[in-house]
Amino acid sequence: MRSSNPVFSRRGFSRDNGYAGFNTAPQAGGAAVGTQGNPYAQNPYAGGNPYAQNPYAQNPYGQQTQYGAPPQAPAAPGRMTMDDVVMRSAMTLGTVAVGAILAWALLPVSSTSFGLAFGSALVAFVLAMVQSFKRTPSPALILGYAAFEGVFLGVISEMYNAQWHGAPFQAVLGTMAVSGATLLVYKAGWIRVTARYARIGMAIAIAFVLTMAVNLLLVAFGVAPDGGLRSMGPLGALVGVIAILLGAFFLTLDFKQIEDGIAYGAPREEAWLAAFGLTMTLVWIYVEMLRLVAIFSSND
Repeated sequence: MRSSNPVFSRRGFSRDNGYAGFNTAPQAGGAAVGTQGNPYAQNPYAGGNPYAQNPYAQNPYGQQTQYGAPPQAPAAPGRMTMDDVVMRSAMTLGTVAVGAILAWALLPVSSTSFGLAFGSALVAFVLAMVQSFKRTPSPALILGYAAFEGVFLGVISEMYNAQWHGAPFQAVLGTMAVSGATLLVYKAGWIRVTARYARIGMAIAIAFVLTMAVNLLLVAFGVAPDGGLRSMGPLGALVGVIAILLGAFFLTLDFKQIEDGIAYGAPREEAWLAAFGLTMTLVWIYVEMLRLVAIFSSND
């Protein structure tokens, strides 16, 4: 099972429009300084609207405070809307679901199916990395990622279900609960996505991924028996909870990016990147929830 997720290396919306994160030190033209190497540091909103030259995005509120409620520009053709995000997200998540159902139905649990799952996960990771570094969204890459990710999820879900009956269904419910609760907390204003919030969260996420990578190496060389930090005991459960909380953190970044993209007139094709980010985050939460359900079921 993968110990890292491409969600940690995505850049949000494409680099040329700057929908990538948060910074509090804008230059005169609105571009952030001190952002080299930080994918969540390029925030053009600190100085105004990144689409100021876009005839569909003339926003009279260019000097709006960075973390206040973004002004809602008048509706105009060619701009991203919530309907666009919902539709693209439904297409992407639907592709994941179809791939998972077909894999579950057509690939019985075996060493062969496990190899196919690993290969599908690798292809999905490569496609996600290619899209993450492209300047523009590619629906073909995003849907291809979703299809291969679906095959991976279908095989591992069937494997978990064979040993812990009902675990995938419980994981789906858990993923929906975490996502719904995160959205509720975000919309209620209990969490504000600020530069400090993003920096702290990213530091924890990077430390987590590096720790899991080291743990994977220790397990592979037999230094850490029974999975090490990923064991089926209390320590593994604690690590799983931390991973799910990190998934919720990335959901808040996704929500902020979508909210700002709509408010500031992002091009309609950027809805594909919003769907891409949401899909990666939800897949991350589902996989970690699946492990957590298995751990609790094993200890019953």
